[in-house]
Amino acid sequence: MESLKKDELWFRLMELGERAGCHQRADRSFFIGGYQFPLCARCTGVFLGQLSAVVMLIFRKALSPVLSLVLLLVMGADWFIQRIGVLESDNIRRLITGIMGGAGIIFLYFHIAAALFKALKALK
Repeated sequence: MESLKKDELWFRLMELGERAGCHQRADRSFFIGGYQFPLCARCTGVFLGQLSAVVMLIFRKALSPVLSLVLLLVMGADWFIQRIGVLESDNIRRLITGIMGGAGIIFLYFHIAAALFKALKALK
């Protein structure tokens, strides 16, 4: 009975991961107790990076726009190098660069929003 509950939870989480746009390739995913993560390694990293950036922003800690862009570009470079076949990325590197890119995009969104609010305030 408990196994059925675990399987149902796993199935629902996998559906959420698919809806989030993750390809969920097994060879690019982590497994725990025989269950595949609902997000691939890079998407897991992006989620963790975004979550950590939001927590940092709650405590009024933000990375600079330049560093944020660099973090995002590192993830993009890792993806691109793998995509063109120069170097296959492993799941640990996908996770780490995903964390970097996830944090970078949230901080960039923050800086863009702050600049827009400042510009709108100046119009008043």
